[in-house]
Amino acid sequence: MIPVGALADIPIGEAIRVEADVPIAVFRVAAEDSDGADSTVYAIDDTCTHQKASLADGWLDGCMVECPLHSACFDLRTGLPDGPPAKVPVRTHRVVVVDGMVYLQVPTAVPATIDSVPEEEVA
Repeated sequence: MIPVGALADIPIGEAIRVEADVPIAVFRVAAEDSDGADSTVYAIDDTCTHQKASLADGWLDGCMVECPLHSACFDLRTGLPDGPPAKVPVRTHRVVVVDGMVYLQVPTAVPATIDSVPEEEVA
């Protein structure tokens, strides 16, 4: 597991970038139907599959993050883009919070990139 840091150090509605083999964006999102005191932490690959921008620098709206470069949006829960310009999802990562500390479980396999996806899957 990769240690991220203290949960209290990630403000609700914000993201941090974690340097790993592949950079990862960790988001703390207000839980639905809460007064803002409850939150959920999500992690996705940090790099937009459309144009390589940092998603941690994007804009968060609920469980969606908008890429700061060309407005591609990704669902933090699934990694799926909601439409063009991004066509390829980002990987999601399991987040574990233990005693107020955030950890990531990251697979060892290299992720697929837009360059490694067959053309018929991208279209």
